[in-house]
Amino acid sequence: MQNQIISHLAQMIDPTVGLSLTDIGLKPNVVLQDKRCTIELTAGFPIQLLTKDLQLFIHNSLKTQFPSVQFEVILNQFIKAHRTQLVGKGLRGVKNTIAIASGKGGVGKSTVTVNLAVALSRAGARVGILDADIYGPSIPMMLGSYKPVTVHDERYLPATAHGIQAMSIAYLTDAEEALIWRGPMLAKSLLQLLDITLWDELDYLFIDLPPGTGDIQLSLVQKIPLTTAIVVTTPQNIATLDAQKAIKMFARTGVDVLGLVENMATHTCSNCGHHEAIFGEGGAKRLCEQFQIPLLGQLPLNSHVRQQADEGNPIVNFYNDEVSAPWIATTMKTALLLGQKPINYADKFPLQGT
Repeated sequence: MQNQIISHLAQMIDPTVGLSLTDIGLKPNVVLQDKRCTIELTAGFPIQLLTKDLQLFIHNSLKTQFPSVQFEVILNQFIKAHRTQLVGKGLRGVKNTIAIASGKGGVGKSTVTVNLAVALSRAGARVGILDADIYGPSIPMMLGSYKPVTVHDERYLPATAHGIQAMSIAYLTDAEEALIWRGPMLAKSLLQLLDITLWDELDYLFIDLPPGTGDIQLSLVQKIPLTTAIVVTTPQNIATLDAQKAIKMFARTGVDVLGLVENMATHTCSNCGHHEAIFGEGGAKRLCEQFQIPLLGQLPLNSHVRQQADEGNPIVNFYNDEVSAPWIATTMKTALLLGQKPINYADKFPLQGT
């Protein structure tokens, strides 16, 4: 019967992400004694947001198939470091570094960054953000109240807010003053900021890149060990054209693009409930088909998202809210796909950021 239980588990389709438990990477350890069975499943991604529903789903499915057996389902997680484009290298104190990019400004890249980070933290991961959009550092406003940056042994200890670690030039300078820096100085300053920040054992570090695909962005993605990149776009052609440039930039530098996030995909009227694709539709899907990369999610254009960002309380903090649901789903798909990437053995080589 143990083999039958294992076979049944392998074929089960998780209703949240639409994939089998095998595809998700949940590896079962089944212990069967008489009519009692303990099933321990370990995920390679943060799973706390799914634990309750997934445990119930697995238990009910097994109970229907094997009614005479008493089941106990235990879910664990173990997040590994995955390979970067700089072979054998990684950042000190960081398992996985994720660049968030867009070919142009105004597509909600920073909003996506903050909500992915906070959602992963709520799912049980240790998460950080480096705000590399140095000309328009909006991450501190979106994170709201925070424990400030401190200095320890000539290293910056990042600010903390909503359970995540964050570093931004806005934490160190007058947020109302314009930074008039040339490109080479900007790239050098960002790399130095990354180097002297003491990240505290992160599973994921998101780097919110400046919009565009110029010298600054190219310098950063060539010199920072990146596990993967996520490109943010809106549906209209003018945005997907620039997103295409970002995808090609990562391809030229050997950085794997995990997928595309389509922001502001649809708008729902708050009065009548009518759905409208204000910026067109299908743009991100066509781009994904062209470059054979996954569509990680389609996020709504909703005033609540803007309001919560302005108030420093990301929309994913409202887990059961209808508006937050696609953000949570996008986050979990992102973590799941990242968990399937090749493992990094940087612990056998010198790390950057020492």
